[in-house]
Amino acid sequence: MKKPDWFLIGMLVAALCAWAFPSAGAGGGWLRPELTVNAGVALIFFLHGLLLSFAALRAGTVRWPVHLVVQGCTFVFFPLLGLALLPLLDAGLSPELVLGVFFVCALPSTVSSSVAMTATARGNVPVAVCNATLSSLIGVVLTPLWISVVTATTGQRLPLGEVILDLVLWMVLPLAVGQLLRPLLGAFAQRHKARVNLADRLVILLLVYTSFCESVRREVWSGQSPWALLGVGLLSLGLFFAALAAVRLVCRLCKLPREDEIAAIFCGSKKTLAAGVPMAQLIFGATPALGLILLPIIVYHQLQLLVCSVLASRWAQRDQATD
Repeated sequence: MKKPDWFLIGMLVAALCAWAFPSAGAGGGWLRPELTVNAGVALIFFLHGLLLSFAALRAGTVRWPVHLVVQGCTFVFFPLLGLALLPLLDAGLSPELVLGVFFVCALPSTVSSSVAMTATARGNVPVAVCNATLSSLIGVVLTPLWISVVTATTGQRLPLGEVILDLVLWMVLPLAVGQLLRPLLGAFAQRHKARVNLADRLVILLLVYTSFCESVRREVWSGQSPWALLGVGLLSLGLFFAALAAVRLVCRLCKLPREDEIAAIFCGSKKTLAAGVPMAQLIFGATPALGLILLPIIVYHQLQLLVCSVLASRWAQRDQATD
């Protein structure tokens, strides 16, 4: 029997700790979120830069049809689907949850889990590495751009230039520094990859905790119906399967090789929590409703891991049967 995912349990614990002890991670608390958030974001992307293989990136760059499919699904299909759903979402969810659902649609793809699932299913791993990394970089511009489209319709103005500058400063720059230091620290990071990944996950849990603290202190959750939270789960599942079907259909129409199709399905249908939490902190700032905005991506993250794990295992077994 598969062990429970400790990271999922950790997110639940972080949320419960925010309910029990909100003052520590809220504005003015002893954790000083106004400082620790940016430092944590920079650390996460610095560690990603240390572990990112430039050779794998270079090997995957030539498969441009797959890149178009993945990035098109991530930054065109998903956001347009989210925009189409907005009138329905407004009728049943709070504005914060609606923004959170669209935030999922605007986010880039995952990196580590997309690559891991592709490898398990015997897909094109260099293509997965290239697309996941490219998605993160494109998302620095397109994610806040899409969010600004939605916030503008509600009369809120997102300072787009400042947000993109913050994302570049706290995400892209640390990633680049990590890449530059790979010749010195890359081998060490690879030898201690488990510990590096643990540090990465612990920082994300800290960011989840601080995100929920302000929401709890301002009693943002008090007016939320359990049915609305169930609706977020069903919406997340629907978004995932819609993207899965769209990517698979386009791959079949383009007659992509099976290995490329597997990479495209995993990269094109998944959304990043590891970058999503830091991006939300930087895009939405210290808004009291940040915990609500993050809830859809937390739910989506768990659903995509569950479904993709089953798919990867099934495709791997089918390939083994034909060997």
